Amino acid sequence: MPMVTRRTMTSSVSGSPLLRFAARAAIGIAFFGIVGSASLAMAQSDGQATEASQKVKFFELRDWRGKTVSLRDFDDKPVVVLAVLGTECPLAKLYAPRLQELADAYAARGVAFIGIAPNTHDSITDLAAYARRHDLRFPLLKDVGNRLADELEAVRTPEVYVLDAKRVIRYRGRIDDQYGIDYARPRPRHTYLKDAIEALLANQPVPVPQTESVGCHIGRVRQVRSDADVTYYDDIGPILRRRCVDCHREGEIAPFPLTDPEEVAGWADMIREVVDQNRMPPWHADDTGLSFANDRRLRPEEKSLIRRWVAAGAPIGKPRPLPPLPPRPKGWNLPKAPDAVFAIAEEPVSVPAEGAVAYQYYRVPTGFTEEKWVSAIEVRPGNRAVVHHILVFVFDPADPKSQRIGIDGFLAAYVPGLRARPFPEGMARRIPPGAELVFQMHYTPIGTPQKDLSHIGLVFTDPATVRYELETHAVARTDFRIPPRAPDVRVDAVSPRIPAGIQFLAFNPHMHLRGRSFRYELELPDGKRRRLLNIPYYDFNWQTDYWLEKPLHVPRGSRLHVEAHFDNSADNPNNPAPEKWVRWGEQTWDEMMIGYVTLARPRRADQRRGVP
Repeated sequence: MPMVTRRTMTSSVSGSPLLRFAARAAIGIAFFGIVGSASLAMAQSDGQATEASQKVKFFELRDWRGKTVSLRDFDDKPVVVLAVLGTECPLAKLYAPRLQELADAYAARGVAFIGIAPNTHDSITDLAAYARRHDLRFPLLKDVGNRLADELEAVRTPEVYVLDAKRVIRYRGRIDDQYGIDYARPRPRHTYLKDAIEALLANQPVPVPQTESVGCHIGRVRQVRSDADVTYYDDIGPILRRRCVDCHREGEIAPFPLTDPEEVAGWADMIREVVDQNRMPPWHADDTGLSFANDRRLRPEEKSLIRRWVAAGAPIGKPRPLPPLPPRPKGWNLPKAPDAVFAIAEEPVSVPAEGAVAYQYYRVPTGFTEEKWVSAIEVRPGNRAVVHHILVFVFDPADPKSQRIGIDGFLAAYVPGLRARPFPEGMARRIPPGAELVFQMHYTPIGTPQKDLSHIGLVFTDPATVRYELETHAVARTDFRIPPRAPDVRVDAVSPRIPAGIQFLAFNPHMHLRGRSFRYELELPDGKRRRLLNIPYYDFNWQTDYWLEKPLHVPRGSRLHVEAHFDNSADNPNNPAPEKWVRWGEQTWDEMMIGYVTLARPRRADQRRGVP
């Protein structure tokens, strides 16, 4: 049942191990939702603030080595930059190398940089590891009790303050605008910190005295209410174990663990914010009446407990056993050892310390001389800290249709928190002889250079036992054009009539940086429509497969409708070029409109016996 409608794109695949770069993707950077923006304490007009005039008082703090550092140590410096940092905040990790670069660049001109670490959950050991990991050579001071952060009225990490020779704050806010909530640009459009330094060195007014800081809430000292009826051990810990620690644990892709009660209390304000804004846990679908096996949403009562716990000062409570951490696979998480294993490359690939990393594609020959039926698949990231997701496609040199990577040939995927499980009994995917596997790799920098070597494992089954063939089809539209600066452009596509015996198993909507929303509806033979999946706020950074709890039997003659909306306006922070027309294309500065659907198609008895 081919399900691509209208005209379709044909894409060629290079024969080199590194096939091509698709576009600069916004790094998964909602940073797994743990990023926000601070409200400003000073008056603003048209997004800019009036000239700051707060003078920073004398302070004296110790660095991570135990050395006492005073503001007076820098009396001979015409400009001092205070950088409020947190060791585990994703933005603070990404911006650490940039701060050191700026410190090096301006050292000869008398500009001093000082790091301030106010988080209660950042220990001296954490500060030492952060400084060494990012090769920070300017002082990094522990702000015990967040007293200096309180005087500065700092809200988030990272946040910078530029002081003139009289130690008056002339700029406060972001370092630049390259990274933000749910987006990462290839380069900044505005270099606020650098511009402020240059202006002060030239005895000129700072062009933009204040911007909104974007990052993680400071983990402040909290006053715990004596009458609190919600505690970490009784209420919050069990919720985190059920919903969050698959990713928020050591060695996984989330930027920090949520397994230690003191550290969790330090993240209390951030947890409440991302839960209230539905950024965490990551799940973008509305209720449609269908149940999904991988639904990550918190229940209303769980959200209420989190709000009450934070309002009560994040009390720890009396220690007691918590539910055990989900088991971390020591080997393959498959029903048996894989029959075939393929790596993305012969040697580990490099992931840079910062920046927006384009999708990378790798093509790997299978060497299969006969068709294989696969009953279980696991895609294993080599470095979970930087592998945000992996999509794997089957490339069949003998079938031109399968060479349209991105539309056809989808095989398997990895996303954070996903655990491999076998296909339902009697169902399997077919891989043709001579096929090659195409890996689409999405990497997210974490502030230090990394290496990765990811794999896929396949478990084969006897084709005589396969009653249903699993296939992933694309209901797609390729002939659209999106006008410049258009805030809401609708594009529709519809499948052919669906034959008898088809069962739907999963949906995966796909657009690029201008994607706004996506919807699946099933048109029944009598013309009535049933909504299957609705994504009101599409997020390019999360390539979620929505797996149904139970297969959905589709009446013969039905059709699948998909509806996508795109935002090509300047208000879309992901938008690389709002002034341009946008068409279909593989690069992320182009667009795609694909409604993937994974389905089960019944096989005849003669097919199971191998009769042509």
